[in-house]
Amino acid sequence: MSGDLALGLDFGTSGARGCVIDAREHVLFASGCSFARPREQTPQDWADALANLLAALPLTLRARLARLAICATSGTVLLTDAALRPMGPALAYFDHRAEALARALRHTLHAPAQVDALARLRWLWREAGSAQVAHALHQADWIAAQLLGHAPATDWHNALKTGADVLHGRWPDAVRALPFGPLLPALTAPGSELGPISAQAAHRHGLPHGVVVRAGTTDSNAAFLATGANRPGQAVTTLGSTLTLKLLSTSRVDAAPYGVYSHRWGQLWLASGASNAGGAALRPIFSDLELQALSARIDPETDSELDLYPLPAAGERFPLHDPAMAPRLMPRPRDDAAYLHGLLQALARIEAAGYRLLAALGATPPVEVLTTGGGARNPTWTRLRERALGLPVHEAAQTESAFGAARLALRGIDALHSRIGVT
Repeated sequence: MSGDLALGLDFGTSGARGCVIDAREHVLFASGCSFARPREQTPQDWADALANLLAALPLTLRARLARLAICATSGTVLLTDAALRPMGPALAYFDHRAEALARALRHTLHAPAQVDALARLRWLWREAGSAQVAHALHQADWIAAQLLGHAPATDWHNALKTGADVLHGRWPDAVRALPFGPLLPALTAPGSELGPISAQAAHRHGLPHGVVVRAGTTDSNAAFLATGANRPGQAVTTLGSTLTLKLLSTSRVDAAPYGVYSHRWGQLWLASGASNAGGAALRPIFSDLELQALSARIDPETDSELDLYPLPAAGERFPLHDPAMAPRLMPRPRDDAAYLHGLLQALARIEAAGYRLLAALGATPPVEVLTTGGGARNPTWTRLRERALGLPVHEAAQTESAFGAARLALRGIDALHSRIGVT
């Protein structure tokens, strides 16, 4: 059967990945490539990665592609001319040159914390001037434009940090009034159809004519989509360098002091918060092999007497707002297993406090937690977390952002809707 496959493309910090799935969401092919200079990536790097990912597709699968969607790093933006040529650099989410402008925008627009991408566009506009600038785009928009042949509408998820009113699906008047405001793309729902790829793109990449490009999402939201969580109260914790919590809620919650914000998720809201605590604090202390061996010696049904708070450096944002908070890594017992017990239990308590805060702010209380990231495969930590949360905790079967983007390509807007209680 032709035209029955979906392709997800994920452009992350270190590289890009592609994933092809069939109508039953079985992964048929996956590939990836790395950026040579991840912290200095350019639109040309994105274009080269796009070409590499599409060239890697087996011919038999390429001929059956029907639709695709793109996810990319949240808050990465650029300005282009009418022919979609970049006007100056792209500013990534980790670029701090626009921080002062972000603080000023929050004050003048009376905006929440999530205007970082808007500040980066303002910085780029100031540097480039107005001559020949025709489009203000997010990373995912520009990559989609390479396939469509024109600048597309942008999805609500990528637009959140650019100041979009995602509840009403529009740009606020104050954002439109900015010098580059009229150059912002129209807003649309993630998963909505943007149009077919251009004839030129089909020829250049050897793709079937008529492959539909759907509006994408951010890479972290695509990772949430990959888990299959879609009901109020389902949560996903990412145990990586930091602890990132995402919770599906019937109510929107935003709390700028804690860095808490919500993405529009069909008829639900995806509430998010992130602690600075996490694996980045453990890595200088224990190697991966030591973590595995020491974890096996811990009884997760008992409590550690240590009162620790493993931060990699001073400052915490969620679930405590304390920019001056110092790491609490002492005392350290002679027994390394006892020390790791205290560290893992501390992280479990921070996670539990994070979900309590989201619920206190008005989010739907969690009923189940799925886990992604390297720590998801530590059964001792999982049991400590279950006890702290008082909830079932499971490792997510799928976690790749490219798979989440493929699900969005396959199912469109329906991928964001709950199967029970919300239609």
